[in-house]
Amino acid sequence: MTVTAERETVSVGEFEFECGETIPDLEIAYEAYGEFEGDNAVLVCHALTGSAHVAAHPDADDSTSGQARAWWDDIVGPGKAIDTTEYYVVCANVPGSCYGTTGPASTNPETGDPYGTDFPPVTVGDWTDAQRALLDELGIPHLHAVVGGSVGGMNVLEWAKRHPDHVDRIVSIATSARLDAQSLALHGIKRRAITSDPAWDGGQYYDDEHQEPNDGMALARQIGHVMYLSKPSMDRKFGRRSAGREAHRTFPEEPAAAFFPYRDVESYLDYQAEKFVGRFDPNAFLAMTRATENFDLAAGFESDADALAAFDGQALVMSFTSDWHFTVAQSESLADSLRETDTPVAHHVIDSDHGHDAFLVEPENVGPPLGDFLTDGVDGSAVTDTAETDEDVPESDFAPVHTSLFSP
Repeated sequence: MTVTAERETVSVGEFEFECGETIPDLEIAYEAYGEFEGDNAVLVCHALTGSAHVAAHPDADDSTSGQARAWWDDIVGPGKAIDTTEYYVVCANVPGSCYGTTGPASTNPETGDPYGTDFPPVTVGDWTDAQRALLDELGIPHLHAVVGGSVGGMNVLEWAKRHPDHVDRIVSIATSARLDAQSLALHGIKRRAITSDPAWDGGQYYDDEHQEPNDGMALARQIGHVMYLSKPSMDRKFGRRSAGREAHRTFPEEPAAAFFPYRDVESYLDYQAEKFVGRFDPNAFLAMTRATENFDLAAGFESDADALAAFDGQALVMSFTSDWHFTVAQSESLADSLRETDTPVAHHVIDSDHGHDAFLVEPENVGPPLGDFLTDGVDGSAVTDTAETDEDVPESDFAPVHTSLFSP
């Protein structure tokens, strides 16, 4: 069945950020699939370096300038978990990013130069308000569901907090109510990798006379990739294998490196970094990580439960056993907060050794509970809930995965 697809950029006019600063015109890049029927809209929220390009276009070249392939094509589409023959699916690039929506690399119409570090500090709340403004432009007052993974899951929670009457169901996958100290630390190291690169030059690298801080961006991306994998998956995929002397290296090595093997895992990280550098704007990366770090579901409220109290729909929380970036324990805490408000909620735990990346690479495990929840809510046949498990399940089953990868 052919499904119509849109790929557009819409101006929502002057936009005021949470910090109090404004820009004269916010343009939002979005993609949409299917037909809007009044009550079937599903908003998909992308992760940190994601884009609006969530699924393949049936009638267009499946690519967008400088971007990766459709990042959730195994989940969104005809007959898939988020079925575009049933739902009108919208995914919008958020403010501060660099995939079509106004961000640091965009031209400031008042100066004619890129915003750079003059772009206002961005929050997850700003992302949510921008999405609300876009949906107003599209004539969509109400959402059947908001779905997102990782940072996109934080975006989902903000929808339930800010616009509880505008959405019936929320699906928060591999996320938490806030970053823990370890994640904050690693985000800080990623930012420092960029800002300590001499080519960053205070964020003023956009003219032809400057190089971009490619080394800093490459290091930041490599740190991110290690965060998204698990220890078992890395051992399985790479082990201690050598990549071979002829393998291309991204960074210069010390003289002693000629004696030691260049590891397969190093080669993989160099390859991923090279693919990313030049595709994502360093100042946008700084803006997006800051927004993630700033997010705290309970901000302005007494607790997470208090922040979600006005939401009267249904919720699905999904987590993965080997995800140490956003742990099962953090998702269980989030589910408990929703239970406190008497929200029908299911915390569906997936046994996986793929780490945080599992929400992207395991559609066979993510799709069934997600699709059933969108159709039947928490009563969906493929949906499970930790509250229904044996009360004697050890607490360790909901503890963070051991993170000796970063131990001394």
